[in-house]
Amino acid sequence: MLAELQELVEAESPSRDMVAVSTCAVLLSDMGARLLGVGPERVVVDGRVHLRWRVGSPKVAVLCHFDTVWPVGTIQRMPFRVEGGRAFGPGVFDMKASLVQAFHALGQQPTLDGIELLVTSDEEIGSPTSRPMIEALARRVEAALVVEPSHGGALKIGRKGVGMYRLQITGRAAHAGFPNEGINATVELAHQVLAIAALARDEIGTTVTPTVAAAGTTNNVVPSSAHVDIDVRAPNAAEQDRVDAALRNLTPAVQGTQLELGGGPNRPPLEPSSTAALFALAVRAARELGLGELEGAFVGGASDGNFTAAVGAQTLDGLGPVGDGAHADHEHIVVSTLPERTALLAALVGELLKTR
Repeated sequence: MLAELQELVEAESPSRDMVAVSTCAVLLSDMGARLLGVGPERVVVDGRVHLRWRVGSPKVAVLCHFDTVWPVGTIQRMPFRVEGGRAFGPGVFDMKASLVQAFHALGQQPTLDGIELLVTSDEEIGSPTSRPMIEALARRVEAALVVEPSHGGALKIGRKGVGMYRLQITGRAAHAGFPNEGINATVELAHQVLAIAALARDEIGTTVTPTVAAAGTTNNVVPSSAHVDIDVRAPNAAEQDRVDAALRNLTPAVQGTQLELGGGPNRPPLEPSSTAALFALAVRAARELGLGELEGAFVGGASDGNFTAAVGAQTLDGLGPVGDGAHADHEHIVVSTLPERTALLAALVGELLKTR
C-alpha cells in the first residue's frame, strides 16, 4: 500500500493543471484495474477526466477525489517520505492515501456488483464538472461512503454548507491630489468588509470571512474599482439562506459607489440526520474489528458528501486514513491507520451489500 501511495503522491495532480490531472488519471486507471480486476469508465466533462468503476446496479457509492491543492513541482520541496510511523508528501492526506485504501477495501469484496466507485478530479475547486455526476449517483444508491481523510480518527457526521462569493465595487477614478473629484472604491471596500464580517454568528458556528481583497491601480489615483472574496460556512440550510440574502442586500456606504455580488452557495450543509444510521453501523463494525470506539465530528470543511446528502442519500464521511496537515507543509498520514481504515471501509461496504 505504501508503494502505491508513493506512486500516487509523486504523480502530482493540482486541480487546474489539466495535463497533470490526466497523467495521474492514467496511473489511477491502471492501479484500479490491477486491484479491482476491472478498468474504469473515463468520463470527460469540459476536457476534465473523472473515473468511474460500476458493476451492475449500484446500491453503495464510494466517493474519492484525486486532485490536490499543490502545484506541480511541490514534490521536489516536499518529497514523499516515511518517518516516525508517518508518511509525508503533497496530497498524501487529502487524499491520495484514501484512493489506495478504497481500491484495497473494494478489492476485498467477493463481488463488485452493487458498488459504484467514483473518483473525481475537481473537488478542491468546488466540483464544478463532477457535481451532476455525484448527485445522479446519490439518487441511484442507498448509501454514499466518502473516503475523505480523518483528523484524529473521527468520522464526519456533519459538515457545514459552503458559500463562495465575490463582491465587486465600482467607484470613479481621479487624481489623488483631488480626491473629492473621484469616488473611492477602497473606502467603500473597507465599509463592506466590516459589514460582511458582522454577518457571522459565532454562537451557532456560522462563519462569514472576507478573504482575498484588491483595489486600485497606482498610488496617486483614487481607486475606481475594488473587490473582496467571501467564504461562508453555515451549519444548516436556514443559516446558509440568511447569509445569502444578507449579502445580496448589501448597500453602498460611500455615495456614488456601486456594488455587484457574484457567486453563491456552493455546497449545502451535511446535517447529522443524514449520517446517523451509517455512523451507528460504522461504530458497530469498528468494535467488531477491534478498532475501539469511533467518534463523530461536525466540521467546517465541505466535501462531495454535502451533495450526496442533499439529494437524499444516507451519507458517511471521513472514512479515510488518520492524519493531519491538509493543504499544509506538514501534511501526513499515520501509516498504521491505512490498513485499519481499509478494514473498516471493507466491512461497511460488505454489510451494506448483504441485503442485495
